Amino acid sequence: MKNVGMKAESYRTAVAIGRLHAPPHCIELLRNGNTEKGDALKTARIAGILGAKRTDELIPLCHPLPIYRADVDYELFEKHVDIIATVETIGPTGVEMEALTAVSLAGLTLYDMLKPHCEPEDLLLDGIKLQKKKGGKSHFTRTLKDTLSASIIVLSDTVAAGKKPDTAGQNVLDILKEANFSNVNYQVIPDAPEQLLALIEQQKNQYPLILTVGGTGLGPKDLTVETIQPLLKREIPGLMEASRNFGQRRTPYASLSRGVAGYIDNSLVITLPGSRQGALESLTAILPALVHLFDVQKNIPHAGGYQ
Repeated sequence: MKNVGMKAESYRTAVAIGRLHAPPHCIELLRNGNTEKGDALKTARIAGILGAKRTDELIPLCHPLPIYRADVDYELFEKHVDIIATVETIGPTGVEMEALTAVSLAGLTLYDMLKPHCEPEDLLLDGIKLQKKKGGKSHFTRTLKDTLSASIIVLSDTVAAGKKPDTAGQNVLDILKEANFSNVNYQVIPDAPEQLLALIEQQKNQYPLILTVGGTGLGPKDLTVETIQPLLKREIPGLMEASRNFGQRRTPYASLSRGVAGYIDNSLVITLPGSRQGALESLTAILPALVHLFDVQKNIPHAGGYQ
């Protein structure tokens, strides 16, 4: 089963459709709700909703998700009925399969309740497909439309001294490159506030995004927050709130991170944890917001939050 543990949760919706072809007298039975087995539309609606909620039990390797909404609607015509299923969740992966399963089970239920009233060849269930989806990569993009430069400053005495390799900063570098940041400046310095101050002063109007890695914990040398926070002209607390919330779902230690984010002149500065996993999780959580922010600043059209 694919690991979706590192995907950020978001609002997701999917709409699927299907069509059941049937003789006109069977369509009339659906309208009147008086098939031999009862009201077929109501029964099929329940079947579809149950199918959406239990998709992970029916389809191998399909992730279980909390279903916040599952609806089945119909449009009746002379010789066919269209089945429309809508499913919504807030989760790390989409609900396309849940919507398709809802349509399939609703259609099969209608087929079962109509077959006593016609010949088998008179019924045909087809055209089951995904009509639309929102959420995840298709809606909350993780890639800049226009490339931007960025800077990564890793703070670590041991890495700067060559005693161990830097994995956290390299993870951050890889994520930025995948997000279409280019000309990424990368450097390692000791846990020295004066060096960090000098670099920020040098880079603050040169790079739209500056990421520090390390110094956000509670150790005696963890002074990145104390160094950066007084310089922030406009803080964005929601970024680090999202980061800590994402991390807290994976380790209780995430609550100990004191990272801050905001603007110093024309540069957005974000302080990430120094651990490999902490830096990865923090940037993963806030990357869609960063991409959205920079695209909006460049007046690039975007889909918006809840359209």
